[in-house]
Amino acid sequence: MSITITLEEAQATLKDLVHQLAPGDAIIILENQLPVATLEGKPAVLHRPRVPGNCKGMISLLVEDDEHLEGFEEYMP
Repeated sequence: MSITITLEEAQATLKDLVHQLAPGDAIIILENQLPVATLEGKPAVLHRPRVPGNCKGMISLLVEDDEHLEGFEEYMP
């Protein structure tokens, strides 16, 4: 759904307009009968919940060594 309002109306009721926007809705803001801006409701982004071990197997070490830890002894338990 798309509605048009004047710039003055948008300034007066911006907070309410933003809270009323549903995903896919648009509000076209007019100044002197010409469109100058559009407010669009973003669709809800559905994220899958994080799962431990999700990236398991993506990184493999070719060599097991302790050389890369040299110089960090004071930070290690």
